[in-house]
Amino acid sequence: MRNARAHLFFVLMLLFFGVFFLWPLAQTVWGGFVHQGRPTLVFLAEVFRHPIYREGLLNSFGLAVITTLLVAALSLPLALLAVRFDFPGKAALTGLVLAPMILPPFVGAIGIRQILGPYGALNALLVKAGLMTATAPVDWLGAGQFWAVAVTEALHLYPVFYLNVTAALANIDPAMEEAAQNLGCSGWRRFRRITLPLAMPGVFAGSAIVFIWSFTELGTPLMFDYTRVTAVQIFDGLKDIGGSPIPYALTVVMLTASVAVYALSRWTLGRKSYAMLGKGGQGAQARVLPGFRGLLATLAFLLVFLLAVLPHIGVILGSVSQAWYRTALPSLWTLDHYGNALGHSLTLPSIRNSLVFSALAMGLDLVLGLAIAVIVVRSTLRWRGVLDSVAMLPLAVPGIVVAFGYIAMCQPGRLLASLNPADNPTALLIMAYAIRRLPYVVRSIAAGLQQTSVTLEEAAQNLGCPPARAVVRITLPLIAANIIAGGLLAFSFAMLEVSDSLMLAQKQMYFPITKALYELSQILGEGRYLASALGVWAMAFLLLTILGANRLLGRRLGAIFRM
Repeated sequence: MRNARAHLFFVLMLLFFGVFFLWPLAQTVWGGFVHQGRPTLVFLAEVFRHPIYREGLLNSFGLAVITTLLVAALSLPLALLAVRFDFPGKAALTGLVLAPMILPPFVGAIGIRQILGPYGALNALLVKAGLMTATAPVDWLGAGQFWAVAVTEALHLYPVFYLNVTAALANIDPAMEEAAQNLGCSGWRRFRRITLPLAMPGVFAGSAIVFIWSFTELGTPLMFDYTRVTAVQIFDGLKDIGGSPIPYALTVVMLTASVAVYALSRWTLGRKSYAMLGKGGQGAQARVLPGFRGLLATLAFLLVFLLAVLPHIGVILGSVSQAWYRTALPSLWTLDHYGNALGHSLTLPSIRNSLVFSALAMGLDLVLGLAIAVIVVRSTLRWRGVLDSVAMLPLAVPGIVVAFGYIAMCQPGRLLASLNPADNPTALLIMAYAIRRLPYVVRSIAAGLQQTSVTLEEAAQNLGCPPARAVVRITLPLIAANIIAGGLLAFSFAMLEVSDSLMLAQKQMYFPITKALYELSQILGEGRYLASALGVWAMAFLLLTILGANRLLGRRLGAIFRM
């Protein structure tokens, strides 16, 4: 790529990020530190001084820590088994463990409530077994909302950690472990002293994403009525965003914590990177686990899979139940909810809206992602690393913070007041979806470019083909799988984006599918059944896209979820 063109794209990319990413964040920070034109720390101090806000921060932090620990406990053994050993059913099981990614955790909360509610399936089984009386059922969720949220999020997020650690373990040069074993370091000690330190980049990357995601999650606490967390307090504060600086201060605290975790992860990854698999190197050969040990590995994957799909089972059963009260399974069955869900006044417009918003966001992501990836990988610009870092920043900034920043910059009297989402959120939703999923597209395309030799483009240019045309005619066909995979991920995750949708879509005519799901779940009577049916439709859609991306990228899918 000619440097002149690269410089132009570089400036345009930074301008785009400045307007639709950095400026909203600046507006949020300004609102938290400046009141009536004067700088102040009063409102920031109030967040830590007020017992309700302080409790919300502590609960959010506790949820993030517990969720990350649960995810690590589930994922690390599975990743080690998947990379190092062969066992019965491995090919199918390593695909099945990715199943939780097809259902947003706040939709899974509907299924969890149906199973663990006071009159849900678990209590019905305990009553039937004589371990509980029907007149005094245990309210598992009411007594343990914190753990309900943590477990639901952990069961959804562990595939992200698993993909990161699997990629890291697969990249370890087996010669290092073999050398340690030859020197007498084997078994658990070799894993602790050699394997785990070498895999730490993947561990830290996965942990950082899980921590930030669970710390800032809005949908799941809302579905469990767990209001004493910072994300829900920010959501509730939107009603008074024009009159109170407290929502700004809460958002600043959340933004600071998320960026700090992101920066720590990047710093740690930089210090813990090791050069491996030199020329002629190859990954370790998977060792066959014989007999009972192979069966145990299979059972471990099955157990985690069954736990992970518990919310999905609850949603699916809810979608086909006409009556499900104080019984282990629905007492009356029906398929009518699938048709009714699609025919409801909330759903068809929301599906159409999500398709339009997500398709436009995906198109924008593909254009921006391709330009950024080409600049970062192919150009010789001195500051191209800055663009790469800025493109990855949306991974560190939660969707709820981005959405709040958009609302803040569109308040009456401000420069972009004409885009106020209270009137029409279309433009902001598209931008929010695009910004949030752009890192996946950049990483996917960059991976393809790194694996495609630049000599092919140089040969075309030597034969008289202009650089831009060489990229279009030579490089793009070679990385088509990466482009399609990145687009699929951007589109599917935008379709089921939660925080941006809940905060920015304030009028029913502009509701995306996730906002419609939330509103349906709040309707008494058959609302939760219709929401479950719509959730199943969403699951089927996301399953197809993730399977497609996984088929195109294979193990490289883990690189999409890297910091």
